[in-house]
Amino acid sequence: MKIWIERQRSLIDFTVAGLLRRKVRNLGLMAVYSCVVFILATVMLFTHSLRKEASVLLSDAPEITVQRVIMGRHALIEHTDLDVVSKIRGARHARGRLWGYFYDTANGANYTLMVPDKVHTIKQGQVQIGAGVARARDLKKGKFLFLTTNRGKLFKLQVSGILSTESELVSSDLVLMSEQDYRNFFRLPSNVYTDLVLNVRNSREVTKIAEKISAVLPDSRVITRDDILRTYESLFSWREGILLALLGGALCSFIIFAWDKTSGLSASERQEIGILKAVGWETSDILTMKLWESVLISLGAFLFAYTLAYLHVFYFSAGLLEPVLKGWAILYPQFHLTPEVDPLQVMTLLFFTVFPYVAATLVPIWRAAIIDPDTVMR
Repeated sequence: MKIWIERQRSLIDFTVAGLLRRKVRNLGLMAVYSCVVFILATVMLFTHSLRKEASVLLSDAPEITVQRVIMGRHALIEHTDLDVVSKIRGARHARGRLWGYFYDTANGANYTLMVPDKVHTIKQGQVQIGAGVARARDLKKGKFLFLTTNRGKLFKLQVSGILSTESELVSSDLVLMSEQDYRNFFRLPSNVYTDLVLNVRNSREVTKIAEKISAVLPDSRVITRDDILRTYESLFSWREGILLALLGGALCSFIIFAWDKTSGLSASERQEIGILKAVGWETSDILTMKLWESVLISLGAFLFAYTLAYLHVFYFSAGLLEPVLKGWAILYPQFHLTPEVDPLQVMTLLFFTVFPYVAATLVPIWRAAIIDPDTVMR
């Protein structure tokens, strides 16, 4: 075993010396290699972290949401429906929610206006806003937010606080106001809600409770927390899939580039192989040396590019691909994702980027190594 290790160490030393003799060619190859891996790794790391972030944020979301549907569209739901849902056995903490959207013509952004639950009460005439709204309107605590109703009336609200940047992923466009201000702004009566939410005593009965709600409220749409999680999963997978499909052409181009570089051995490389054969090197030694060469190039470029992608995503918020993957039109949230690496994704990326290059080097090297040394040198 010790002899084998010393043999491999000597081969690696010789390989590194050979790489340094052709450093311009190898650096060019590693640069192209790193660019491809960097982009692919950025997409994978970013989407995987967004999935994890969404699952964490939604872990405290209501287990069941009930929406009224009229002519296939989401409509207001009445207080009497809340009474019906509250009486279903197994349901608990049922309450009505008030939330809606407001289009700000001043900057073309959509705000989410919402009444918080009773735990987070807001005084009438005051609002708490997300960091994205604060940046868009240049607002600070104590200043006033002016909104225009659908009747053209100016609504004046004082900013009592700005929501924490730690929750900016979901609160960037949020405007929290009192129930009375919300109903006055949208001219809503006191007996209607946007939707109903509730939890279930036994989490294994969520599907059964949802079926009961659908039975007693046939004009409603019942959405479970798992449905929302699957929707987010599909959304991020769709965005990731589009980018990876577009980048598939770049990956194929790189494979062709790597094959062309490795299959077309230069005269100096062929002469080097001939000399090594003449001084006693076996074909297996040459193949092992070239295998180490391809592994050092591909693995070194992969580790370098993956490290850059990691820093790009988790320390610089993936600025190059942020608009495509986040999906906000105007109010882009500013946040730092929690570092999250999926080992399966790393192994998949490693297989599809390192393996093709390593495989492309073996065939031409083997063909050159089995030729008579005298013929090669001539």
